Amino acid sequence: MTSITTKEQNNLFPVFLKLEQMRILLVGGGNVGLEKLTALLQNSPATTIKVVAIQFNEAVLQLAQEHDNITLEAKPFTPEDVAGADIVIVAVNDREASRAISLEAKRQGKLVNVADTPDLCDFYLSSVVRKGNLKIAISTNGKSPTMAKRLKETFNETLPEELDEVLDQMQQIRNQLAGDFTAKVNQLNDITKVLAVKDKPENKPTRPEKPWKKIAYGVLLAFFFMILGRLAFSAITFDQVTSFVNNIEPIFYWMVFAGFLAQMVDGALGMGYGVTSTTVLLSLGVNLPAISGSIHTAEIFSSGMSGFSHYKFGNVNKKLFKVLLVPGVIGAIVGAWLLAKVGEEHANYVRPILAAYTLILGIRIIYTAFKKNKERKKIKKAGILAGAGGFLDSFGGGGWGPLVTSTLIAKGRTPRFVIGTVSITEFFVTFASALTFFSMLGLSHLQVIIGLVLGGLLAAPLAARLAGRLPMKTMFIAVGSLVIIWSLRILLKAVGLF
Repeated sequence: MTSITTKEQNNLFPVFLKLEQMRILLVGGGNVGLEKLTALLQNSPATTIKVVAIQFNEAVLQLAQEHDNITLEAKPFTPEDVAGADIVIVAVNDREASRAISLEAKRQGKLVNVADTPDLCDFYLSSVVRKGNLKIAISTNGKSPTMAKRLKETFNETLPEELDEVLDQMQQIRNQLAGDFTAKVNQLNDITKVLAVKDKPENKPTRPEKPWKKIAYGVLLAFFFMILGRLAFSAITFDQVTSFVNNIEPIFYWMVFAGFLAQMVDGALGMGYGVTSTTVLLSLGVNLPAISGSIHTAEIFSSGMSGFSHYKFGNVNKKLFKVLLVPGVIGAIVGAWLLAKVGEEHANYVRPILAAYTLILGIRIIYTAFKKNKERKKIKKAGILAGAGGFLDSFGGGGWGPLVTSTLIAKGRTPRFVIGTVSITEFFVTFASALTFFSMLGLSHLQVIIGLVLGGLLAAPLAARLAGRLPMKTMFIAVGSLVIIWSLRILLKAVGLF
């Protein structure tokens, strides 16, 4: 007789509770208790909550001061605490105590959740995605809260903010429908039917392939390489290439290392290419004019590979990319043109102002990393931000990553998608800026450029993969630290201390 193996399924019954009509007992006032309390307030801020613990950390005390519906009782748990509660949540760092509290609550007929102990739970607290009135709860059957959090981040980033507006419009349509319940359902089905069937292949009329799209893409790609090749071969002679091949010096491999290290930082954190490569090249004794020209040239290639890698690994928000692209390119062109007209001494006045702004953002990002409740604010002027970032990157000699990346992350956007989107946009911004500079400065210091390019190309895929795998808190801390270092370096240099 053949045995049949049944695939394990999630048999939890999903339900949304009106907690604000219920009473909650939370046992525990430490970090885990804070996490549970924050989740309750985020979803049902008017819920009556009693917190019992021997000690409370400062954040729990602060929440209790801000919410009249929270009661704190500084004492050990007793069976009498369960009386009057509808739901009990246990968040103490003692498995035996948790089991005893859970058994007592169940004896009194209460539903119980015990933090990080699925076998003692009657229900789990899910990761929740919120878009106004739309709420999605994610459960992994208690197996992996980390996976649930990652899915939450993905949904938060991909679901548009306008969904709440769609729900309001659907409600208006529903209120205007006539007839009994069945008639209203049928009318709504007719209205929304197109959403379900329009993308099915059998419902689409067969249309001939549009070869002009492929031709257009091919022509555009050929045009790009034609310009890049023309710039390269107009600035690099055959004799220079021959001389380079025949006279490779040991320092060339240090240039490769500098490019690799700079791109690892920039690709994983969305900024820092200029700062990192400049620091390494200065320590190797390369002069400043060579550093400036070489970095701008090499960054075209490294940012292109970085952007492609981020796109391949799914780190790019296409909607945000479209918003940033055109303003960023325009800002870069204007900044490069203006710098050519007025000279670099005027750009020195801009850098300290930018550095002061980004220093504040860096501190804010570090604060956000340790903040339990990370608010996600809608960004209304991302195009203006991109224009300013492109302008300052050309005119001020850097700032695209620190300004744009740090501002978007400080607003609560997911670091992975911010870094990926800003990185792919940076290629176009850098290319637009370089087109302007190339016509005036040309190319020099071939060994430095090729070393940086090779190192950057090697690092770009690794950095993009790293950006998708780093824990959220680690990415916030790393980005914030880099922004602070970059800002302090500019400010100290402005006052003559660096």
